[in-house]
Amino acid sequence: MAAGYRTYDQRTTGRRGNERSQFYVYGNAVRQAEPLPKRMSGAHPEQPEQHRPMSRQVAKNRHRAKSISPAYAVFLAVAAVCAVMVCMVYLSLQSEVVSRSEKVTAMQEQLADLTEANDTAYNAAADSVNLVTVRDRAMNELGMVPENEGAVVEYDRPSEEYVKQYSDIPESGVLAKSSDASE
Repeated sequence: MAAGYRTYDQRTTGRRGNERSQFYVYGNAVRQAEPLPKRMSGAHPEQPEQHRPMSRQVAKNRHRAKSISPAYAVFLAVAAVCAVMVCMVYLSLQSEVVSRSEKVTAMQEQLADLTEANDTAYNAAADSVNLVTVRDRAMNELGMVPENEGAVVEYDRPSEEYVKQYSDIPESGVLAKSSDASE
């Protein structure tokens, strides 16, 4: 398609007399011409249109419609102040949420660091303990003996959370012998 080709010439009669206009069409559709405004008969185009005088009642109604009553002005002022207060409270709450979120993030990072340090220390302590060395020291230095069958006394736990001891445990470590563990 050739853009900018001349489609037709048209003579138009406007307010200033005869004018020659050329129309160009860009694309494949012709634009619709705008209709000319209708001329008023008997009135000269340069003269402004004369207005009829307005009645007092119409003028009074128009003035009343354009004015704002004092009560409405007070209502609008209170509504604007309330809107500003709501916005301020919202912004303060939003900033508090952001600050608490940052604190929570910092505390989570601190917890992760402490958990990692604790796990590292626990693993180091667990790796440093040699059970063979502990058993030898307990048996040789502290005089402990391995348990024998019948040396362990089992009892039903009382309903209370603790056990009262009324006498000392003998040096042999045996409070009572069961009938199965005789010699």
